[in-house]
Amino acid sequence: MACQQPFFNPRVPFTGRIQGALHEGKTITVTGRVLPGSQRFHVNLQCGSRGNPDIALHFNPRYDGSKDVVVCNTMQHSEWGPEEREYPASMTRGANFTLMFLVNRDSYSLIVNGSHFMEYLHRLSFSRVDTISVDGGVEIQSIAFANPAVTSPPPQPGYLVHPHSGQRNQAMSHQIKSGPKTPQWCNATQAFSAAFCAPGSFQTPPPYTPQPSFVVPYKNIMVGGLYPGRNIIVQGVVNHNADKFCVNLRFNSGVALHFNPRFNENIVVRNSLLKGQWGPEERNGGMPFYRGQPFTVTIMCDTKCYRVMVNGIQMFSYNHRHFLLQQIDILEVEGDVSLSSVLV
Repeated sequence: MACQQPFFNPRVPFTGRIQGALHEGKTITVTGRVLPGSQRFHVNLQCGSRGNPDIALHFNPRYDGSKDVVVCNTMQHSEWGPEEREYPASMTRGANFTLMFLVNRDSYSLIVNGSHFMEYLHRLSFSRVDTISVDGGVEIQSIAFANPAVTSPPPQPGYLVHPHSGQRNQAMSHQIKSGPKTPQWCNATQAFSAAFCAPGSFQTPPPYTPQPSFVVPYKNIMVGGLYPGRNIIVQGVVNHNADKFCVNLRFNSGVALHFNPRFNENIVVRNSLLKGQWGPEERNGGMPFYRGQPFTVTIMCDTKCYRVMVNGIQMFSYNHRHFLLQQIDILEVEGDVSLSSVLV
């Protein structure tokens, strides 16, 4: 499924088409800034753009009352339903924000600045939603779209077939002394897997050992490279005897982000490989991974940094060291994990 190109710096009020409508696993990420004098603004996921269309999700931060609040609602046949209110608004006047809508089977997950904000149960079928609109006291930097890219056995396009997938990749960590082995590729397709995100997502599911449908080490091309608002979501299970694994965002001659959980040290190391040299390691932030346990890692590309969520909780931020984001077009996963889904 082709990925829709983002809308950059649209003028508000804005209405744009969602190509292919919504489907389970799709994400829409809105980055922008609340204007300092804003009274309220809204983002609507709606069914068409003409006349008075039904609105599946009305996301409406309000700053004109005694307390800042986000009001969510649905409009059918020109009638609003009961409001759902969340305090505090989590998006303050004059501040930048990143707002992500993740489509689940039964709900929308709303993630604000990398942290899970709320669930909104579907009142209208999300398959009817084909338009996004924005209005009010806000300026928008980008609206980006991502589709789930998941395989089912046997491996298909974009999925690495490695003759020694059971062996630990010795080029995984900073102790790289030789370049990675040349991978062997097969033809690629992109399809949805219900395993990607269950209703009421962002809670760690019970332990399980799935049949791996992605071969590790895994490598894929991110068409168009990175840009603010683009998200990468990796889901899998840590091996029971894991030593380490890593997720790399690479460009032609280096690594923009090396995300490296190390179980023997009980830390997550972040770093960049630029001009053939590793930079200073970042080691703070705790260790949210456990041997034998499933995980979901979401890497959100922001204008100044990467925000990394683990199981729905923002755990790390990493300032850009390689600033030509569109050059960063390779995703790698290596080490002691089994993968079940990847969204790029």
